[in-house]
Amino acid sequence: MALKVVFAGTPEFALPTLQALLASHEICSVYTKPDSPSGRGLKLTFSPVKQFVIDNCPSIPILQPVNLKDADTQKQLSEFHADVMIVIAYGLILPPAVLSLFKYGCINVHASLLPKWRGAAPIHRAILAGDYETGTTIMQINEGLDTGDILHRRKYQIRSRDTTKDVHDSLAKLGAEALIETLALLENAQLSPIIQDNNLATYAAKIAKEEAAIDWNTSVTYIDRQIRAFNPWPIAHTYLGAHLLKIWAAEVLANSATDYPNGTIIAASEQGIDVVAAEGIIRLLRVQIPGGKPMSVASFLNSRSNLIIPGTTRLGLPPC
Repeated sequence: MALKVVFAGTPEFALPTLQALLASHEICSVYTKPDSPSGRGLKLTFSPVKQFVIDNCPSIPILQPVNLKDADTQKQLSEFHADVMIVIAYGLILPPAVLSLFKYGCINVHASLLPKWRGAAPIHRAILAGDYETGTTIMQINEGLDTGDILHRRKYQIRSRDTTKDVHDSLAKLGAEALIETLALLENAQLSPIIQDNNLATYAAKIAKEEAAIDWNTSVTYIDRQIRAFNPWPIAHTYLGAHLLKIWAAEVLANSATDYPNGTIIAASEQGIDVVAAEGIIRLLRVQIPGGKPMSVASFLNSRSNLIIPGTTRLGLPPC
């Protein structure tokens, strides 16, 4: 039997779940964050969820309250008489009064294997920490930060070259599948909620741009994680002389001991730019300079090879 659902989500990550719900349940309303200014002109921009609903199911009402705290907003939400509220990367906190409005409460799709990586940036943090496994958790929302009972989980193996975008896209689809499975179990009273062990919890703090600055005195393994974790945002970066250099892709080289100082470029060819760091050498494969697009190292060297003298040029902090 189809459930009557209020859906709350904002970014692209929420779209596979929204599509899956449209195909199997009745969505009576969609909540998304208010339109926000974007770009150089600061033009008000619709969220991916709002744009999708306008384009594909315009009869579904879209609501964009600044928050869900006031009585009128909560009354409006209750008048949809939904069975459940599905929340995925919505961006607004649900107050206790909202949690009690629905027969099955409020259910969240979270991009980690809770209780690990509670918080805003679970995918970035998993890659940055060198985790081999992550996944998606379907959770009953309570008043805490990602602390509710676990209803269902699906695992994902992080591959050695996975970026945050790769994992994001995979978990968006996996989360949609897991939610539909969860709702089927819920309707048939077959769920066995699991209380989270707070002693195993870790926190996935919001990403700051400063974290993407590369320190060449750290290990090549960690720098490789930075490059993958901060793709597609905020992009790992360093300085080549006075030029900001964003690094979109790289690989750690095997058998790469050297006596050069950390940050030194020791080779530059169409295969890549080889840079010394702690415990080895990392080869830059795809880079970007201000005003340009991401490009292969071969394309970069076609116009910028004069900036590099192998064995002498060092990457690092901006000039004073």
